[in-house]
Amino acid sequence: MSGIHSGLRRASAFLIGVVFFLSGIFKLMDPVGAGLVVGEYFNFFHVGFLKGASLPVAVILSFVEALTGIALITGVYRKLAAMVAALLTAFFTLVTLVLWIFNPAMDCGCFGEVIHLTHAQTFLKNVGLCLLAAVAFLPARDYGKPRNHRYAAFWIVAVSTAVFAAYSLRYIPLMDFTPFNTSSKLMAAAPAAEGEEDAYVSTFIYEKNGKQGVFTLDRLPDSTWTFVRTETMLRQDNIQETDYPVLSFTDAEGTYCDSLACDPAVMVVSVYDVEALSTPGWEQIRDLLQMSEKAGFTTLLLAASTPAAFPQEQLPGVGKYLYFADYRTLISLNRSNGGATYFNDGNLIRKWARVKYPRQKDLDWMYQHNSTDVMLASDSRGRITFQAFILYAFAMMLFV
Repeated sequence: MSGIHSGLRRASAFLIGVVFFLSGIFKLMDPVGAGLVVGEYFNFFHVGFLKGASLPVAVILSFVEALTGIALITGVYRKLAAMVAALLTAFFTLVTLVLWIFNPAMDCGCFGEVIHLTHAQTFLKNVGLCLLAAVAFLPARDYGKPRNHRYAAFWIVAVSTAVFAAYSLRYIPLMDFTPFNTSSKLMAAAPAAEGEEDAYVSTFIYEKNGKQGVFTLDRLPDSTWTFVRTETMLRQDNIQETDYPVLSFTDAEGTYCDSLACDPAVMVVSVYDVEALSTPGWEQIRDLLQMSEKAGFTTLLLAASTPAAFPQEQLPGVGKYLYFADYRTLISLNRSNGGATYFNDGNLIRKWARVKYPRQKDLDWMYQHNSTDVMLASDSRGRITFQAFILYAFAMMLFV
């Protein structure tokens, strides 16, 4: 094999390795989000009964991608890495072709929340990888032999990636690419543009013959209807027209209370899977709610449940903080089930996982200090840590 051909094969394998490694790492940074994408794939291919396995499947697949990328970049285990990369690339290409043809309303999730591609872009990206794979892995012989020290580089980065994945499973992502990211402003707190209608509208609930109807001020029913209550509701036609994330929740009577999250200092604890939390977990939540209230925060507990289904009698001390929201909203707000989120005037300042709540002295300090300083310190720490990990991984793979 000529030196030019050998160099071209190695360069193609390296490029595939970079794509695989970054794809795996971006998803391992947000394993809960990757699990949501896998769940959407299960639903699309009519195997929804596997949805309970979405998170472990997402983590395992992402880890295999990352390991394959590490092997291709370091140049070790070349035959095995070539076989796995070729199989995964062919599989992903077929899947994305189906997505391109049927165009479902879902994201491919190739790079987690970091990079979003259309189905056509994803398919073309995979076709490009197939071409690179043909150059890198065909003919399937003469892959060459790596130097022994490259195996050390592979295992150092592989173990580091496993630690990174374990951290991500326990805590919130180091960098947040969801709509509810640091410094984002809630739609309920966003100023309306000149000439633009308010994002919320007052509605009136009337009842007649045992049935209820929703009416607006300019379209009230006749006198045969009986007034029940007033609700402030989100205008559905405005949801798609704004970049502001919508944190919509109701009280036990069904009244929308979104504006509560726009108070000067708000601590929101969000539980997207009520049944998954044990008694000690609920006790942690209750303690944080009480400490936040003591520090001066407006304190909210948002649960993906209904008033009838929520076990208030088993969870004394949380009822006065309790509101209800949907699962999708809460899992986007905070990836940790029972995670805490600090808002100030509708601006998202900081998030915590349930296993690392702030202490009383931390809450007192945050309440008394400038929220911008709190936000910048938290956001910078996560971003710098993730960037340092990426630089460390590539330095080990390229120079060890």
